[in-house]
Amino acid sequence: MKAKAFDPKDAIDPSRALVPAVVRVNSRVVRVGFWPKLRRVATQIPFAGDAVALWYAAWDKATPLPAKGVILAALAYFVTPIDFLPDWFAGLGFTDDAAVIAAALAIVGRIIKDDHRKAARDAMDRFAGD
Repeated sequence: MKAKAFDPKDAIDPSRALVPAVVRVNSRVVRVGFWPKLRRVATQIPFAGDAVALWYAAWDKATPLPAKGVILAALAYFVTPIDFLPDWFAGLGFTDDAAVIAAALAIVGRIIKDDHRKAARDAMDRFAGD
């Protein structure tokens, strides 16, 4: 039997990502794990600024609930240590995370406001200063 190829959109599938119980779990995972993980890997991943902009959009009260569900699913995938490609896998470990973040941006990108991007740039500048 041939294994099914990984599709990043599966990680943010609205039929699962928008279930209220899943949104609650993803919200907790992201609240607890996002910043610690980002601090560890921010200099290793080119999509860190996009992930931070998504984080700010997720907690913005003006962001529609369906968009929050997709964003939280993508960020929870980034935060959790169980990945299609483990993060420690040299050279490829973050490619699945990058694909999931890119898929989330493709779905909810118009929700990301200039304020979210500015806050993300400021946060990334703080990381660079550390």
